[in-house]
Amino acid sequence: MITEIFDFRTTPRHSPCLSVDTGRATLEIDTSRGVEADQSRLRQLLENLCHNAVEHGGEDVTVSVGTVDDGFYVADTGPGIPESDRKKVFESGYSTGEDGTGFGLRIVEEVVDAHGWDIRVTDSDQGGARFEITGVAEVD
Repeated sequence: MITEIFDFRTTPRHSPCLSVDTGRATLEIDTSRGVEADQSRLRQLLENLCHNAVEHGGEDVTVSVGTVDDGFYVADTGPGIPESDRKKVFESGYSTGEDGTGFGLRIVEEVVDAHGWDIRVTDSDQGGARFEITGVAEVD
């Protein structure tokens, strides 16, 4: 795996979600840090989380990226993920959406694992889902 600096600061507001039909969804970058990562895999992680947010939160959902102590988070304003489902969402084939394949969040976990990072699901400040990725080499 080839790692480079992925700078959230220079990433256009919508670019991580370019391959996702986002409707009127908004992406907010709330960090001034970059991370050392395989750029194509990190972009895939962001696209899958954007897709998941739009699929479950609707086309008006807001997705935000920010920092935690040793990593970053991706949060949304959708309905959130019940605590009882938080471990299951990473299982291959698990989906609660009508058209969901159950592969998107599994791929997110695979990207996280390939980088040696950790991921956990919690609630966002707005009541949606928040994915915290930790163990990340950050660059100021």
